Amino acid sequence: RALLAVSLNLMALLFSTTAFITTHWCEGTQRVPKPSCGKEKKTNCLNYSGNETANETNQNVVHYSWETGDDRFLFRYFHTGIWYSCEENINAAGEKCRSFIDLAPASEKGLAGQTPFRSMEKLPGKLVTPDLFLNGMGNLVQNVSVLWLSVVSEVLYIMLLVVGFSLMCLELFHSSSVIDGLKLNAFAAVFTVLSGLLGMVAHMMYTQVFQVTVSLGPEDWRPHSWDYGWSFCLAWGSFTCCMAASVTTLNSYTKTVIEFR
Repeated sequence: RALLAVSLNLMALLFSTTAFITTHWCEGTQRVPKPSCGKEKKTNCLNYSGNETANETNQNVVHYSWETGDDRFLFRYFHTGIWYSCEENINAAGEKCRSFIDLAPASEKGLAGQTPFRSMEKLPGKLVTPDLFLNGMGNLVQNVSVLWLSVVSEVLYIMLLVVGFSLMCLELFHSSSVIDGLKLNAFAAVFTVLSGLLGMVAHMMYTQVFQVTVSLGPEDWRPHSWDYGWSFCLAWGSFTCCMAASVTTLNSYTKTVIEFR
């Protein structure tokens, strides 16, 4: 059981780290207008009046295109992670990436420039009453970014997984007595459960931020269609392995206590 718990914890750690640094949490397509055809671009473009260079040579002439509806748009592939959002470059080979934090709406990044405890600043030299303190704490919560809370929770999730994994390894290879092994086992189980709860909260907060960004994000980024990617699956797979490791560790702890008694 101890070896199984260590293996599950290691898998959770690898999955969570990979998901954290990759950009395939969500992926799909974005609808963008086709560029005008020219000398260097003759495909996936709008050809006005059958003349490829019409837009370049006769700016004052009205030109027409027979393409209507979705035929006037390109559907480019994009994928997004916690740190970056990358989309297909329709004008050249490869991809172009930009910070997902910059794409998130202001409501998800916090209300910059406001002072959380501004109600207290109006009363210099006076006692801070409980009502004023609670009001200030409420403003502070409103100023905290949901996206940054998600990032911090992901980091803490990985750190607690490392701590739990280290304690499990100590219990497995270096415990000198049954009592020491039980203590290490108990602490490992506690840290693993806490990491799993943090991971669950972090994944849910990121999902909320992404869905809000889909609705309120920049016009040139909003997806036409999207779905969850393999990084998202790895993140929840990590959570599953983490909780399985904590249950296995608790089971091993309980069995050892019963046998010891």
